[in-house]
Amino acid sequence: MEITGRLYQKLPEQSGTSARGEWRKQDFIIETEEQYPKKVCISNWNSKVDLDSVAEGTTVTASINIESREFNGRWYTDVKVWRMSVNGQGETPPPDMPDFAQFNDAPPAANNNANQFEPQDDDLPF
Repeated sequence: MEITGRLYQKLPEQSGTSARGEWRKQDFIIETEEQYPKKVCISNWNSKVDLDSVAEGTTVTASINIESREFNGRWYTDVKVWRMSVNGQGETPPPDMPDFAQFNDAPPAANNNANQFEPQDDDLPF
C-alpha cells in the first residue's frame, strides 16, 4: 500500500534491546494532500529508509505495511514503512547501502530470433 503526502514532522529516534537483539525506531508524520488532509504516523524500524536526507515539508510517497495485533483484549495498529521516494527524485536508499550504479554492466545481447523460446539445437527425436 502507498501513501503520498507532505513530510510533516520527524519524531526523535528511539532504541533499545530485546530478546532478538538491538532495535531502532523513528516515527514520522505524513500529511495527505486531499480536500480534507489527514495526518498519519508511520514507523521506520531499523532505518528501512533514510529519513535524514528528506527535509520536512517535502512531498513523499511511502510504501507501507499496516498490521494490527491484539494484546490483553486491546488492539494496536502499526503502520511501517519499507520504501519511500521523494516525488520527482526517486527512491531514497536505506543508509549504508552501496551505490549499485558502479555495477552498471550492459545487459546480454538480445537474440534476434522471432521465437526465442525454441531450442537452438534441433536434436530432439520428436
